[in-house]
Formats: sequence, C-alpha cells, structure tokens
Amino acid sequence: MVPAKEEMTAALKEKQGAELVDKFSAATVAVCGLGGLGSNIAISLARAGIGKLILIDFDKIDITNLHRQQYKAAQIGRYKTEALVENLKEIAPYTELEPHTVRITESNAPELLKDADVICEAFDNAEYKAILTNTVLERLPDKYFVAASGMAGIGSPNEIKTRRVTKRFYLCGDGISDINSGIALVPSRVMLCAAHQAHTVLRILAGEFEI
Repeated sequence: MVPAKEEMTAALKEKQGAELVDKFSAATVAVCGLGGLGSNIAISLARAGIGKLILIDFDKIDITNLHRQQYKAAQIGRYKTEALVENLKEIAPYTELEPHTVRITESNAPELLKDADVICEAFDNAEYKAILTNTVLERLPDKYFVAASGMAGIGSPNEIKTRRVTKRFYLCGDGISDINSGIALVPSRVMLCAAHQAHTVLRILAGEFEI
C-alpha cells in the first residue's frame, strides 16, 4: 500500500529536516536527457522530495542502456519519458512529473524550461549539449544551470568534481574523458557524475553555493 503524502513528507523531514524539505518541495527542476545521467539525477531528486520534475528526452530504451540507466528489461522499446515517469511514480508518488518526448532545440527550449528553477544538462551528444548550454546561458540567464563533462572510463572516482563556472553555471565531471572517444561507460562512474549533478541542484535550492 502506498503511504499517504503526509506520511512520506514526515519521513523526509525526519531525515532531511523540515526547512530543506520545504525548499525542495517548492522547487521545479528540469532534467534534459534521461539516459545514464538524467535517469539517475531524476531519481535522486525525486527521492529528496523535489516538488516538480520536467523530464525531456526523445529516445527509446535500448538493451545497451540497461547497465547504467534506471530502466527495466521489460521497458525496452518504450520512450524513456514514459518509462521513467512510471518508475518515478513507484518511488515518489507525490512528485509532480511533466514529461516531454521531444528533441531540445534553440526554438523550443525556452518554452519547455521557463518554469524550472534549475536546469540539468544530461545529454551524451555534443551537439545537444551545446544547443542547451548556449540557449540557457544566452536566453535564460536567470536560471541555474548544472551540466556535465567527462564521466567515461574506469578512472578514479575522485577525479569527478563539481566546479562553479559562473554565478549560475555549474559543471560536474572530470572534464576530460569523452563518451565519443570510445572509452567505455562504466555504470558506477556515470552514476557518480549524476550524483554530483543531483547534489549540486539540492545545494543550490538550499542556498549553498560553491566558491
């Protein structure tokens, strides 16, 4: 049986404190790209009690996604937006979810992201990374932006770091390893980078900022 909303909120407040839970529940976060980074980011944020998640991806689940993305074998062939909404409803039934099964473009990004307090870039394609980064920085300068660069390979987990590029732009990863260079994607390292992004979002919403 699913616990009542009041029970789940009380449990979160016991673990995270009422002040943080209130801040998180009032926030809207957009996750752009629902693969190894984005699906893990979304689940972490939902577990923390984020009030609303905007979920954006155009792709379907492939068998090669299963080793690092938060999907099930039975969901192969389904749109990632639909499958992640289904999974998130099991984990955090009272989080508001707004899925968009579309490609991010320069023209549609401002409308899709206008309600977000924080925007997470979680693409594994350099072109989409560039489109989203440029659009947010140039056309949505009042938003906080948390992006990723470098999480491939079997390198040390201590190489994954978070740095504040500008007042509202944060970058997580090692800044070196490139998915497109043929270096393997190891699930634990991808999840480390996703955890950095999710935790950075939570710190921003808590009013804690990197130097």
